[in-house]
Amino acid sequence: MAYTVDLAELLRRLADDVDKILHGAKPGDIRFIKTTTFQLLVNLKTANALGLTLPPALLARATR
Repeated sequence: MAYTVDLAELLRRLADDVDKILHGAKPGDIRFIKTTTFQLLVNLKTANALGLTLPPALLARATR
């Protein structure tokens, strides 16, 4: 089970910031954006191999 961030979204934001800097913006003037979307991933194969029983509520919250 792991929480992840959307790497594609993170890279898009990074590219936007780099573009702003290359066009003259000061790095300190660029707005800091905090990630607000997360994914909960559950590896059922590994959980089963470890003999773990995961609560249905946890599995219901999982993205994958």
